[in-house]
Amino acid sequence: MTSHAESRVVPYSADLMFAIVADVERYPEFVPWTVSLRVLKREPFGEGEVLTAETVVGFRALRERYKSRVVLDPKARTVDVTQVDGVFRELENRWRFTPEDKGCRVDFSIRFKFKSKMLEAVAGAAFGLVVTQMTRAFEDRARTLSEKPL
Repeated sequence: MTSHAESRVVPYSADLMFAIVADVERYPEFVPWTVSLRVLKREPFGEGEVLTAETVVGFRALRERYKSRVVLDPKARTVDVTQVDGVFRELENRWRFTPEDKGCRVDFSIRFKFKSKMLEAVAGAAFGLVVTQMTRAFEDRARTLSEKPL
């Protein structure tokens, strides 16, 4: 099982960061290696909602598809993702956004294991780079959508 967790403070509001991560249909516009993403189903869940999404990720000639369950909780400012079907034996990731004086704390964690040993080897070699570029993409998106940081 491959896992990673990081926490850092960014100069954007917790609500903005939550909104960017919750807007999964826009991921192909700015998240590296996300070729396409479509929401198959939306269901109310407390003050938030649960999505079933189908994502195609790709790197060079490699393309893989998976379905995930995405739980959006705007009150807690959390986004939880688990795989429903696809390329992973297991996939879990969590975003949490906590207001801070000059922005918010972003806590991100991910755990996954591919079904394919070949994909596991390829992903393991590039994992650090992929996670760093992916999390930075959300901060870059906030910068793009904001006139200026808080």
